[in-house]
Amino acid sequence: MDLALAPETLARWQFGITTVYHFLFVPLTISLAALVAGLETAWVRTGKEKYLKATKFWGKLFLINIAMGVVTGIVQEFQFGMNWSDYSRFVGDVFGAPLAFEALIAFFFESTFIGLWIFGWDKLPKKIHCFCMWMVSIGTILSAYFILAANSWMQHPVGYKYNAATGRAELTDFWKVLTQDTTLVVVFHTLTAAFLTGAAFMVGIAAYHLMRKKHVKVMRTSLRLGLITLVIAGALTALSGDQLGKVMFRQQPMKMAAAEALWDKEAPAPFSVFAYGDVDKGHNKVAVEIPGLLSFLAHDDFSSPVPGINDVNKSEQQKYGPGDYRPNIPVAYWGFRWMIGFGMASFAIGLAGLWLTRKKFWLAPGLRTGDEEPPNLALTKNKVLGARLSKAYWSLAFVTLGFPLIANSWGWIFTEMGRQPWVVYGVLKTSSAVSPGVSQGEVLTSMTVFTLLYAILAVIEVRLLVKYVKAGPPELTDDDLNPPTKIGGDHTDADRPMAFSY
Repeated sequence: MDLALAPETLARWQFGITTVYHFLFVPLTISLAALVAGLETAWVRTGKEKYLKATKFWGKLFLINIAMGVVTGIVQEFQFGMNWSDYSRFVGDVFGAPLAFEALIAFFFESTFIGLWIFGWDKLPKKIHCFCMWMVSIGTILSAYFILAANSWMQHPVGYKYNAATGRAELTDFWKVLTQDTTLVVVFHTLTAAFLTGAAFMVGIAAYHLMRKKHVKVMRTSLRLGLITLVIAGALTALSGDQLGKVMFRQQPMKMAAAEALWDKEAPAPFSVFAYGDVDKGHNKVAVEIPGLLSFLAHDDFSSPVPGINDVNKSEQQKYGPGDYRPNIPVAYWGFRWMIGFGMASFAIGLAGLWLTRKKFWLAPGLRTGDEEPPNLALTKNKVLGARLSKAYWSLAFVTLGFPLIANSWGWIFTEMGRQPWVVYGVLKTSSAVSPGVSQGEVLTSMTVFTLLYAILAVIEVRLLVKYVKAGPPELTDDDLNPPTKIGGDHTDADRPMAFSY
């Protein structure tokens, strides 16, 4: 049988498709919840209509996104049960605790406050209504924490013992699973990347409307919030990524050697800018490198040695037995670069946007729609320069909304494929984790069905987002501008039906 169609290979493809697709929605959910909560807080504190309009506009996009995230997440459970039964049996005792907490928070805590926020516009005082969205935001972050703790255990298993009689890993220290350095650094990196994603999403959509000179007040406010968040999150993502890299060098030296196409131990070790090599012979044919930088990234100095792929492979053969312990080198190498490249491109666009929209020079001084005029409109030099730059920047800013999504996807591909051939590093191989009774045809059928389902969901998601993005912020009603002062509303009609927020 062709190895490319083996059940294990197909199961890995299915896991990759479902996981990467689901993770497109997770960072947006985390970041948009907090950004919407921030905008609503600004409205509560200032009473300005632009903040309320922005809250309702971005809140609507948040709800579309989280609904799609829930649907795609459910499919994850099916593919685990069908294709990875041996894996589930092995890790079930360890994973049970963090996933139980995640389920309680995601499906009880988050869903309760989301419901209150959706239906509570005319029933709750605005401070309590705003509090509900902050609780949603906290819930999304805690939910992500428990999921990432479980995944970090796969990268660096701690707080367990192996029961040879049952062939399972058994949890011995739940707190250690939650607080090991891998978990803490991964959570930090994932959350900062999530806010990079949400900020770029906000900047891109705001740029779309400003390019058309529509909804200027709301979109200028959204743009500035998005740009500030984009720059802060971009800087923190780089910082957390550096810390994560150091942790990986200690715990998974093969993954980081593969990420740099470093074949043999070097001191000092160079950082690879571009490389093309022969995987079978274990060397690079072409290499463009920055001397000593990889040593600094791994050890905070420019001279320490860093083991290469060949060295780590020999070491793991001695430790775990005969075999090839190298991951897919081209995927690890280029996935690492796509992740960094697209993420930092968004950061750079954010920096440019902050400079161009500072108080002394508004990027698009030609905006006149009856809304508030940009500052310093009378400055002719700035006006001419802004007119020349605006069209190019709006287009670039609009495109950047997709950059962090690409970076996130490649980041997860690198994280999971760089660990191969292990599904639990150093403990359980991927080949031992698949369902033994599932045939090639069954996996191929389920993968095809799920992929088609996701394609249909993608069409629905994009059409909904495009529809409501084009529509822009809603017009406010008297009820919107005069929220109730007590729980249950100020209306005398006790039988008045609960109103949906949109």
